[in-house]
Amino acid sequence: LMKGLKRSVLGGESLFMTTLTAPSGGGWVDVAANLPGDAVVLPVGEELYLTRGAYLASEASVEIDTKWGGFKNIGGGEGGFLIRATGGGDVVVSCYGAIDRVELAAGEQIVVDSGHLVAFEPSVEYKTRKASAGIMNTLKSGEGFVMEFTGPGVIHTQTRNPDFLVTWLTEVLPFTRA
Repeated sequence: LMKGLKRSVLGGESLFMTTLTAPSGGGWVDVAANLPGDAVVLPVGEELYLTRGAYLASEASVEIDTKWGGFKNIGGGEGGFLIRATGGGDVVVSCYGAIDRVELAAGEQIVVDSGHLVAFEPSVEYKTRKASAGIMNTLKSGEGFVMEFTGPGVIHTQTRNPDFLVTWLTEVLPFTRA
């Protein structure tokens, strides 16, 4: 219960996890995400970091927990914590839009809007920074923070930002207007 509470409060995931077991003759389980978009199976290897809301399902051999990602995650929109998947097996992640896999060579860098990050390997170094130089440029661009990743390793991004969907729905739905 305490691990579930930690995962829920700090990682933004469900308090409870359902275990599904197929009968001896085999079986099928369908899982669906909250947002329209891809769901892909990723090998955990030894460890894989997921962003808030990306975890959908995993094999029983995969342990799901939260990890303090440091103050650099607070500005990046993750609230300071990441979901950490460990152990052998696969995890299913979901996103809003399509998932893109980006493999970074040693020293290669990529900048990702914080709302577009889905998952990354622990070998990838990252830092959070302002999207634009100066306060005025940041305000004019509408972008807050971005995450700068340095390889080697793999990151997974989503083509759409769920925060933009919430903003749009807030503007167009009649019950949200004052």
